[in-house]
Amino acid sequence: MKAKKVTKAVFPVAGLGTRFLPATKSIPKEIMTLVDRPLIQYAIDEARAAGIKEFIFVTSRGKSALEDYFDHAPELESALRKGGKEDLLEVLKETNMDSGAIAYIRQNRPMGLGHAVWCARRLIGNEPFAVLLPDDVIAAETPCLQQMVEAYEKTGGNMVAAMEVAPEKTKSYGVLDIEDDMGSIVKAKGMVEKPPLGTAPSNLAVIGRYILSPQVLTNLNKVKQGAGGEIQLTDAIAQEVGAGGVYGYRFRGQRYDCGSKAGFLQATVAFGLSRPDLRDEFSAYLNDMIALQRAAQ
Repeated sequence: MKAKKVTKAVFPVAGLGTRFLPATKSIPKEIMTLVDRPLIQYAIDEARAAGIKEFIFVTSRGKSALEDYFDHAPELESALRKGGKEDLLEVLKETNMDSGAIAYIRQNRPMGLGHAVWCARRLIGNEPFAVLLPDDVIAAETPCLQQMVEAYEKTGGNMVAAMEVAPEKTKSYGVLDIEDDMGSIVKAKGMVEKPPLGTAPSNLAVIGRYILSPQVLTNLNKVKQGAGGEIQLTDAIAQEVGAGGVYGYRFRGQRYDCGSKAGFLQATVAFGLSRPDLRDEFSAYLNDMIALQRAAQ
């Protein structure tokens, strides 16, 4: 039977962003800019490319700037129009969301990713849905979630984005226990959240893109606190291994962990160098910096 079309996506954005203090004292982490676009814009654009029509944000106190970002800005648009800045008006259009396309749900306690997704259950209903973590920014010719949707149409069930990591780093991820490796798609026989060093069933780690069946929401009703004292989404997905099926998808692209300072800086350099309007000046600066460092040594 053909898999049902995925048109809803959940964006868990309730975190406090403590690794980026003091900046995140007043600015939601998801609004921090990678070159000239907020992290959340990259996730929204990826979701749109995959055919998502309904966007569900799980937020918390202090996230009003996130909501304002997707609203229309009549004064700004008027000023740009009067100034003849049509190119900037086009850029601004990408940040606007149609009325009714976006919804905000509050997570009033920090109880983990599984709990954040569970908070959106009434808006998801009985449909498959995507989950995108804005901290994971993926540079890809074909957006990651679009790749997954195309693969999901063949497999159905549940699908997670996956990538190979060094064995010593598996303790920081959810990790797949592989039953059948078919190349870009793997069938899982289990999932383990943040396994202790040396106990991971593989080095194929789950990153922040998911396509899930509504049964996962039912599973979340019963999941107890897991790793880190939080309700883990991985635990609820793992229960579907013998039911609807769980698949890992080795996406084509480069993932940047923008939830860490080092990852955010790496992404800034990579995305800056990919921009034709910035590449020459930026690369020249980086080359000069490298030369100065070598001279100093």
